[in-house]
Amino acid sequence: MAADDVVLLTGYPAMLARAVCREVLRSEPGARIHAVVRSKFLDDARAILDDLDEPDRRRVHVLEGDAAAIDMGLSGSEYGSLAREVTRVHHCAQVTYLGADRKLAENVNVGGAREALEFASACDRLECLVYHSTAHVAGDRTGLVSEDDLENGQSFRTIVEETRARSEKVVRSAMDRVPIAILRPATIVGDTQTGEVDRLDGPYLLVLLVVTTPADIALPLPGFGDDPLNLVPIDWVARASVAIGRDTRAPGRTFHLVDPRPLSARRAFELIARAGGRRGPLGSIPANLAKVLLRTPGLDRIAKSPRAFLETLTTPVTYDSRNADELLATLGVEACPPLEAYVDKLVEYVQKRVRDRRAIKRTADEVEDPLA
Repeated sequence: MAADDVVLLTGYPAMLARAVCREVLRSEPGARIHAVVRSKFLDDARAILDDLDEPDRRRVHVLEGDAAAIDMGLSGSEYGSLAREVTRVHHCAQVTYLGADRKLAENVNVGGAREALEFASACDRLECLVYHSTAHVAGDRTGLVSEDDLENGQSFRTIVEETRARSEKVVRSAMDRVPIAILRPATIVGDTQTGEVDRLDGPYLLVLLVVTTPADIALPLPGFGDDPLNLVPIDWVARASVAIGRDTRAPGRTFHLVDPRPLSARRAFELIARAGGRRGPLGSIPANLAKVLLRTPGLDRIAKSPRAFLETLTTPVTYDSRNADELLATLGVEACPPLEAYVDKLVEYVQKRVRDRRAIKRTADEVEDPLA
């Protein structure tokens, strides 16, 4: 890695882009980062950067733009200057919320992929476009999915899965002329040290069920719980992504970032219940009844997409990760940590979010009408 490596980062200040930014700063002392940030998130981005140490803060340059807009919403001079100096692109801008509408998902996921590819094609010094995809481009496929698979007759359970598969197809089509590495993490959960995550969605429905249910009630498991639930913490995903993205063996390949020994959904639920001070799951209920359970009053205001998650929970799929395992083993990046090692942090974070939400509601209820 050259001392003058320059990274273009999209998607900031969303959680994945923040984690990638931190990892680049930590592991690449000579690198500089240009973060493309939408105008509505500029204040948030700058506030987050203000928390960095001064030497790191000086290495991150915020650019007002839009990763899904023409020329990423940058001026001609900005775009040209970046194309001359950028050596690596981490395209993290993506819609991941399972309840997103089609127009937004197509604009950000598919349109953003095209813009990232166009910028990468214009770069003079590009070593790698690191495209952050997802293992869920496999849709409803079952059995073993290889890293080279993309189109295999699958259907998609959500608009997000569909548009992200289309996005990867756009990027993959240019692999013969642009240095591209595609990263496909499994379901991303919070940081192993803080538990922090962007949104209480997906597997966090299980955590929310645990922390919002009275301690003396043993919850039934949604579905039978025999299928693997492949979870990967966001800080490990960032560490693996940055390491792969700067390796000369990465371009032209796709990498599944997964837990090599995923727990069953039942075992994961047991660990979550224990961390939350609750009894483990008692029996199971069919998925359609579980959807009703997940619309418990209060819960549906926090998490909006139980159906999509339950369909993921009951899909028997495993992900081959030979490409990722081969590279990461030589780069000093440890295997994905097991859920047992950080489940307490995930539950503590959700408990705090729930307490904060209830405190805000109590405060609002206690405010007296000044006109009364």
